[in-house]
Amino acid sequence: CKVTRKAFDDVVRCLKTAKNEREVEGAFNARARLEGNDAGYNVIAAAGANACILHWGRNDGRIKKNDLVLLDAGVELNDLYTADITRTIPSSGKFTATQRVVYDLVRDAQVAAIEAVKPGNHFLDPHWAAMKVLAHGLADLGLLPCSAEEALLPENQFYKRYTLHGTSHMLGMDVHDCAHARIERYRNGPLEPGMVLTIEPGLYFQEDDLTVPAKYRGIGIRIEDDVLVTAKGHRVLSDVPRDSDDVEAWMAEL
Repeated sequence: CKVTRKAFDDVVRCLKTAKNEREVEGAFNARARLEGNDAGYNVIAAAGANACILHWGRNDGRIKKNDLVLLDAGVELNDLYTADITRTIPSSGKFTATQRVVYDLVRDAQVAAIEAVKPGNHFLDPHWAAMKVLAHGLADLGLLPCSAEEALLPENQFYKRYTLHGTSHMLGMDVHDCAHARIERYRNGPLEPGMVLTIEPGLYFQEDDLTVPAKYRGIGIRIEDDVLVTAKGHRVLSDVPRDSDDVEAWMAEL
């Protein structure tokens, strides 16, 4: 996580002049090779509406003024353990008003999910905590066809049109570590001290989605940190600015 932070710093510096996603990928990979074994997985460097494609891998899109750039990447060290961190940062250094509203909602969901990481809790408790925040936020924005409570019912889950994925996976030597473990030990199992998992809620408004106002279309935001389950709760291992004000200050400083 410490080396990955350096790589994210490198990316922020390069964004001042970067015109293409490949420059972002290159800046990250240079640090991964310099101080680690390599990137732990294929870097996702997605500008603008490309961020709405979950595993965007081409990394060949243009970076335009006022684009958000979603960087999902982690450095693997020589012991083969990898980080997995995502930040969505404004190419200009400043969020637009609309971008900030969506970003802050995703961040609120992440805070709720992290608070649900504690031994004995169900693996999915952080996910449901995040979805509750996102559903209420989407309802407040007028983007759901019903109340948040109705949308959250298992038979409905209308918010999933915009959330697309789960909030967590285990992390270790594989970026999706233990993915083939028995369901009762993983997805339907309890959190235990020593486990490390990602917390990564997101919102994605496709460029052609007529169910949302035009101002939201093409915005894709994910915020991801790596969290250790401790004996009494949790510890966030990754240290990259995450609140919107802190992201802007970070970019200005670099």
